[in-house]
Amino acid sequence: MAIIHQASLTPSKLEILREYLPQIPALADYVDQNLEHIGAYRFDDPDGHVGVETHVLSGANGAVLQMPLTYRNEALVGAERWLVGTMHHSVLGDRWVYHGAGDPVYVGELLRTIMSGGTEVAEIMETQDGPVPRDSSFHVQGSGSDEPIPSSFTFNAGIDGTDTVIHVRDEVFVHEIVVRHLLSSAAPEVKTPRLDGQAHGVDESTLLAYLR
Repeated sequence: MAIIHQASLTPSKLEILREYLPQIPALADYVDQNLEHIGAYRFDDPDGHVGVETHVLSGANGAVLQMPLTYRNEALVGAERWLVGTMHHSVLGDRWVYHGAGDPVYVGELLRTIMSGGTEVAEIMETQDGPVPRDSSFHVQGSGSDEPIPSSFTFNAGIDGTDTVIHVRDEVFVHEIVVRHLLSSAAPEVKTPRLDGQAHGVDESTLLAYLR
């Protein structure tokens, strides 16, 4: 489960996203100061150290955008090109924020969720009165069931237009994960394992990521 603290963030997540997303050339026309949250979903770090949260946002010209982020308490060595920014968390202190595609925790959990038929994790809000369950604002579902899940892997990633493509190599397989950033664009026909999702209260699901 994901533990959420009642805290102030400087700058806010939305401020960081407004600054970072236009740096992806194919997304620049879809981001302005009116960028707003639609929802978010979280995965769990098995070791409990890294925050893993994917944001779904409304942008300019009717765009719907997706951006996975990870939050760390120190810089991730070798991931400088994936650094989104830094923020100060009033409870956890300074946090380094990364595009998830450059962080092995996100890559591993995304692959596991797709291949095992997993979902987002439950969220628990830490309050002065104790922990309180919080409903997720975005539900996701992997399509796999009995696919083998790698216990260790190496990976590299690159931005390809409005997608990020992650190449994952384990002891047996080479997986190619496509993470869609522009969800309002036409989704490809996919027959391979995938991750779909929808905002709370919305019936229609959207293709978020897939293997190819």
